[in-house]
Amino acid sequence: MIANATWTHEQQFEAKSESGHTITFDVAKEAGPTPMEAVLMALCGCTAIDVLSILNKKREGHTSLHVHATAEKAPESPSVFTHIRLVYKVSGNVNRKSVEDAVHLSKTKYCSVSAMLEKAARIEFVIEYADDVAATRDYGA
Repeated sequence: MIANATWTHEQQFEAKSESGHTITFDVAKEAGPTPMEAVLMALCGCTAIDVLSILNKKREGHTSLHVHATAEKAPESPSVFTHIRLVYKVSGNVNRKSVEDAVHLSKTKYCSVSAMLEKAARIEFVIEYADDVAATRDYGA
């Protein structure tokens, strides 16, 4: 895998992946995410892809999946993530055990971004079902 970042102006960089996709990084957050925001976004995307793929294979009747992340960072440089809370919001006619299994498999087997971040941060997983807010489940770190 290959990537690069080129300074464009002020505190903005254009990053390009080997596949030709680009992201503008901006420390001022005006033209794009900061690199750390992009890492958190990548975690959401990675685990969402896993969970959706697993639910599709199980032929679950999901109508939406939203993954939200909040992160705490170390106070001193390098200010790595120390704690991340992922909330999976699922709606549709889904078997809750299937959703729990999909999130667990993403965490323990498939999501490489999660596996890397867990070397520095505690990652907490929570599942919320749109049809029953009272059914929110916390799957801890």
